[in-house]
Amino acid sequence: MSKQWWVVGTIVVGMILGAVALVMNSPDSYGVAVGKKAPDFRVVDLETGDTISLREKYAGQVTLVNIWATWCAPCRAEMPSMEVAYQELAPRGFKVAAVSIDDGDPADVIAFGAEMGVTFDLLFDQSGEIQRIYQTTGVPESFLLDRDGVIVKRIIGAHDWSSKINRELIERLLDQAS
Repeated sequence: MSKQWWVVGTIVVGMILGAVALVMNSPDSYGVAVGKKAPDFRVVDLETGDTISLREKYAGQVTLVNIWATWCAPCRAEMPSMEVAYQELAPRGFKVAAVSIDDGDPADVIAFGAEMGVTFDLLFDQSGEIQRIYQTTGVPESFLLDRDGVIVKRIIGAHDWSSKINRELIERLLDQAS
């Protein structure tokens, strides 16, 4: 009888350890927060139509990940400041990954970008999966990542990305070696 309990006990412990390993390696376990590595995600690059990975496309780059939607008034309000920051700092390697969570036609997102005059990367996540992965509370929500993909700043709501303090922060990140 004790041998049977030993086998059952071993199986139960193995199942518990397996469950713990699954939970610890799930996207939610990243604990999206300043100082932690940003979770990866896959979205459609609206310029090329290709599905891309954040880590692959923006590896080694200081990147502003902005989660937004065309119907969002605060998103519309912050777009010009993101464009100014991008235009000023892109020559030094600064990237903007603007991820639309619209559930409609990607052409509407492209038209919105043209209307706003943005030249940074417009990405599309029709499923809104990025909101779960990044544990967002709404739109817009932004994450400034250093060259190692670590979250340096998290902003909930519209933000002036062209302000002096943000420009200086981005410049410091650009000056750091990876």
